[in-house]
Amino acid sequence: MSALDFLDEELAALERAGRLRTVRTVEARRGSEVEVGGRRLVNFASNDYLGLGVDGRLAAAAARAEQELGVGAGSSRLISGHTVVTERLEAALAEMIGAPSVRLFNSGYAANTGLLPVLAGPSDVIFSDALNHASLIDGCRLSRAKVVVYRHGDLEGLERALMAELGRRRIVITESVFSMDGDAADLSGIVAVARAREAITVVDDAHAFGVLGARGAGLGWAAGADIVVGTLGKSFGAAGAFVAGPARLADLLWNRARTLVFSTGLSTGTQAAALAGLEISRGVEGDARRSRVRELTIRLCDALQIPRVAAAIVPLVLGSEDAAVAASKQLEAEGLWVPAIRPPTVPAGSARLRITLGANHEDQALARLVAGLRGACASMFHVERSASPDVPTPSMFHVEQT
Repeated sequence: MSALDFLDEELAALERAGRLRTVRTVEARRGSEVEVGGRRLVNFASNDYLGLGVDGRLAAAAARAEQELGVGAGSSRLISGHTVVTERLEAALAEMIGAPSVRLFNSGYAANTGLLPVLAGPSDVIFSDALNHASLIDGCRLSRAKVVVYRHGDLEGLERALMAELGRRRIVITESVFSMDGDAADLSGIVAVARAREAITVVDDAHAFGVLGARGAGLGWAAGADIVVGTLGKSFGAAGAFVAGPARLADLLWNRARTLVFSTGLSTGTQAAALAGLEISRGVEGDARRSRVRELTIRLCDALQIPRVAAAIVPLVLGSEDAAVAASKQLEAEGLWVPAIRPPTVPAGSARLRITLGANHEDQALARLVAGLRGACASMFHVERSASPDVPTPSMFHVEQT
């Protein structure tokens, strides 16, 4: 017997529950297609909403920066890892959002788990939407504050909780667009409720930033949130994240955010690529890419006759893990990569296909996706196809939920 035998037991339990995960290796990316296991698949599993992750201009910007400043940051930013590229990126983000100051982090997870323990401690109360991302949940836990979870999107429930729970500081946290459901929070309502009760509002804008808002500036700051978290690894095709807020918050993060203070900075090329992606997004080309994403998302939802979502995430909830995995495998056999999302990422009984759309998806790819979903999700939809062109439109499919 080995002290590590429990690992086999844990893996076996996951497999019995249909929740054992394995990684897939992407061998190449070309536009909206990836090569996996020697096969080309249309990728509906990426958060690269604007299609900038495969844009040569980002790669060129990264290469230039690495020639000037080296590849790795070499240390934490407080020691010697803060470069002129970092300075430019933080300034550009602050200008885009309209916030006084921005502090760059290595990932969205690092931003949320670094920020929340700075804002709250054992004497404080955090009010968290029930469907908030794992990084927000873990940030709450690390803060050691009392955490009150309110029902997803329930403003009245949030207000009741704020009236009932007192603390030194009170913080309301929510996503703007929820990563597994694609729906948007009522940010204006949340901010109004929080302000009326003298609470701080923190918005994770990861899935809205770059896609929604004026010139892709997201939803949080425009709605009046006190603090906004955003990422650079989705719409901007690179990696990293940031916290936007008052200058005194940015200064405090230098001193208290452990995921910032005790971590080597982002690679130089990654920062330069993010800056290039941000500059493209802010221009006319970015507007066109956002319009394309929205068009494709509306067409998919209308073709399936399901409610339109806020951004570019379209979930199809199938219930059981087995059903979601089977549907995903069937779609992959047809050349479509649509992942099965299972607990604990989503609540038990709500396993789903999570479809994400990007500006570089072609009309033909959308047609293939709708046709594939018709077969893979037959238990969810009844679809009759008319004799019409390959590109789906609302009149091309009739879908009834059962």
